This record gives sequence, C-alpha cells and structure tokens, in this order.
Amino acid sequence: MNKSSYTRVLLKLSGEALMGDKGYGIDPDTVNYMAEEVKKAYDLGVEIAIVIGGGNIFRGVEAAEQGIERATADYMGMLATVINALALQNALEKIGVNTRVQSAIDMRELAEPYIRRKAIRHLEKGRVVIFAAGTGNPYFTTDTAAALRAIEIGANVILKGTKVDGIYSSDPIKDPKAKKFDTLTYMDVIRYSLKVMDSTAITLCMDNNLPIVVFNIRGKDNLKKIVSGEKIGSIVLREVKDDAGVQEES
Repeated sequence: MNKSSYTRVLLKLSGEALMGDKGYGIDPDTVNYMAEEVKKAYDLGVEIAIVIGGGNIFRGVEAAEQGIERATADYMGMLATVINALALQNALEKIGVNTRVQSAIDMRELAEPYIRRKAIRHLEKGRVVIFAAGTGNPYFTTDTAAALRAIEIGANVILKGTKVDGIYSSDPIKDPKAKKFDTLTYMDVIRYSLKVMDSTAITLCMDNNLPIVVFNIRGKDNLKKIVSGEKIGSIVLREVKDDAGVQEES
C-alpha cells in the first residue's frame, strides 16, 4: 500500500458535483463515482472528512434574491446538504467504507450532532466523517464551514474538488484566455477576487495557515494522487517562494 503524504484532510465538494450532467438533483452514478474516488484515497490510510454543499437541490442566496427571507433560505440550503451527505454516505458504505454523518443542526434520527472531539475520534478509528448542515448558522457558506471544520479537526489541508483543474484568472469555461495559477497566496486570492472560496473562508485559512488545494474532482485518481504527494491542481499558501503567484500587469 502506498503511503499518503497527508495524515488528515478535509475534502470540500459542491452539491453540483453530485448531479453529474443533470441540471438538478442527485445522479446515482456520479455519487458512486465520487465514493470510489474517496475510497482510493482512504485506502492509503489518510483520515478523510468531507463537507458537502447543497446547490444541486437548493441555493439559499439565489432563493433570497427571489424573495425568500435570507435566514430561512439559508436554513433550507442546510437541509439540502443533509440529503447530499446521506446519499454520499450510502454510496461509501456500499463499497466498504465506514462513515458517520454529523449535522450542525440537530436531527438525531438521521445524523449525529456535530461534536468536535467525537468527529476526531471517528477519524482516528478509520471512519470517513461527513459534515452536514454547514456551520448551522445562516449567512455562512459551506466553504466557510469547510474551513472551520478543517481547523477544528486539525486537518493538514483543504482539498476543494471542482469541475475545473485549478484556479484561473477568470472562468476557463467562458474565457479561453484565462490563466491557470499553480501556486498563489491567500492575499492573491483576496486582492484579485479569485473565485476560490468566499472571503470569510479564505481569511480563516490564512489566519490558521491552512493550505487549500483546488482540483478537478472528476479527474480519475486525482484525489488519490494529491494525497500521495503529486502536484495536481492549484495550491493556496501563506507564501509563494518561487514567484509563481499572481503577477500584476505592467
């Protein structure tokens, strides 16, 4: 068995990652694929926690713009993340990966309440822990929840799985001239408003010196390669030593 270069990671998945090519909801084949990719990293001995969004079912910010009161809309979005967490848990359990879902909103019939020390104990016992319902508070994104939980459990890194292969100067799907960055700093992300994570999440990571790796979750074996030490995607750090970060145009 290969040895992982990390001991504990926090994987952040968007809800959209579970809907595959569908425009809405959960695609079972995609969920099963995600579970297989997680298992490949899990089999290396790395402890894995997961925070998952709910945008494939309900987006609180968009609903608020359409007239639903913001706090209510955000709570509805948190419930969507629980649905996704249970779907991913089911897929992981079917392939032999022991899991626990912990929810920031109490719903004991479906998930454990979030307790930091208990989550850490689950990880130490070789269980994948899926954190649902964000932070449990409105006005905070699941990106912020990922940063918060990663810090609380002592993760070495946040691995943000996206549909593109790293961080770009603009949306590479819409802009063919978009530049990809291999390495950049937290301040680069904030200064140039790069769409990595929201500013609260970036600040939390910067204050606690927690690296962020952004990569294409759809790429076969990408997660396994990252935890094995391969350079996949883009990484955000406190300092960039080789001047590979964002450069201002003259």
